[in-house]
Amino acid sequence: MAVVAQSYDFVVGIDTHSRTHTLAITSAVTGAEIANETFPSTSSGMKRALGWISRRSTGDKSRVLLSMEGTGSYGAKLRRLATESGFRVIEAPFPERRIGRKRGKSDSIDAVRAARAVLGTETDELREPRAGQYHTALRVLTVARTAMVRERTAAINSLIALLRVVDLGIDLRKSLTPKTIETIAAWRTRDEGVGTRVSRSEATRLAKQILALDDQLEQNRADMALLVQQSSHALLDMPGVGPISAAAILTAWSHPGRVRSEAALAALAGTCPIPASSGGTIRYRLNRGGDRQLTRRSTRLLS
Repeated sequence: MAVVAQSYDFVVGIDTHSRTHTLAITSAVTGAEIANETFPSTSSGMKRALGWISRRSTGDKSRVLLSMEGTGSYGAKLRRLATESGFRVIEAPFPERRIGRKRGKSDSIDAVRAARAVLGTETDELREPRAGQYHTALRVLTVARTAMVRERTAAINSLIALLRVVDLGIDLRKSLTPKTIETIAAWRTRDEGVGTRVSRSEATRLAKQILALDDQLEQNRADMALLVQQSSHALLDMPGVGPISAAAILTAWSHPGRVRSEAALAALAGTCPIPASSGGTIRYRLNRGGDRQLTRRSTRLLS
């Protein structure tokens, strides 16, 4: 199988940020740096960047590979624009921290490093960006769900803390049940001391917030289920896989070719052991890489 240095003439490393993108054009054969420039992350700035690549390279876009950091965040717009323009865009490998400490770190250095890191990689092992309408929708819903769950947990903790400090007639020797939360949400203003009255009002607000988040989470789950059913309904037929876990799997996987084997899936999910021994001692440590959402769901499925 051919490597990048044999299949392309130029590799462009791209270090993306919120305000600027730094691009470094290198020779795919020698790894020599040809040009290095920073452009604003505006629409006009990104168009200028792509034009700059075309002028500095041979002009044949099929012979130019873009190795980009942050394809799903700061570089998402540039990735889409570059793909529509005819360039092949891949995810740059994660840089090793020890290399940064040894050789220094800047946007220009990171861009060159992103380009040179893939020169010896086989073309079928390049990491394609996670893209597509279903992927985008599921990713948005997954991020939104994480925020809603965090907000709901904080509201429940605040309500429990309040009920323990102020006697509002709720017995907290048992867990706070949905029925109890509905009862608190239905409270009305009473003729009582100012401290108790304010506490009751705040407890009612928190209870209503929890119930509203419950409705939003249920709608979020339903939206996920519909998207998963439309994109890959077979996942929902697997034991233990529901819409939320399926969404995490599809968001991490994203397209055919990303996962080539069961071992590759385990590495992507961060559930594979990594050798951490030398000499006669055999030890392994937990893989702390991989997609964190998929790791969380994989752990739950295996437990």
